[in-house]
Amino acid sequence: MRPPRRYKESPSQTAGPYFHIGCTPNFVGVQGIYSADLGAGPDADLGGALQGADVPGERITIAGQICDGAGELITDAMVESWQADAQGRYPTAGASFSGWARQACDLTTGVFTFRTIKPGCIQTSGGPQSPHISIWIVARGINLGLHTRIYFADEDNSADPVLAAIDPMRRQTLIASQRGDAYVFNVRLQGENETVFFDL
Repeated sequence: MRPPRRYKESPSQTAGPYFHIGCTPNFVGVQGIYSADLGAGPDADLGGALQGADVPGERITIAGQICDGAGELITDAMVESWQADAQGRYPTAGASFSGWARQACDLTTGVFTFRTIKPGCIQTSGGPQSPHISIWIVARGINLGLHTRIYFADEDNSADPVLAAIDPMRRQTLIASQRGDAYVFNVRLQGENETVFFDL
């Protein structure tokens, strides 16, 4: 049996330096493409609002910043998120909860903010996965988007098969801490305490 063929990335998979124009044009002052930037939700200034008023689940806020290898803030990044609902099910077409959002980082503070519902435990063939949110990060200098996950410090993550496959010294880079009314998840692209990224 021949090994699977691996293809190079396509233009749609390559972030390049122009992702704001294609993904969040209104945010950077390019008008007339979308009436509102996709994924930003009704509270774009506060982050992508993933939940509808009738969606059950605990409402949470996740905020963070992205730093480069020197520890400098990256203020022109963009973050997309995908997640299951409070029952651990991924939304289907037409659901009032999309499970997806897109947020450009604040151009001054570098902060990204998502308001959503806390996902439930997800049942998979490899065993149950702890509540988590998958995120994709693009920024200048990143040709291919970076994939990672946000887990929660107040959940039991001991049996999660993905976390179990990661060096114990690095697992903490995937776990959001709770500070006040929000979860904080900061990303380090390189160097000491580099966030774990997945090759997807």
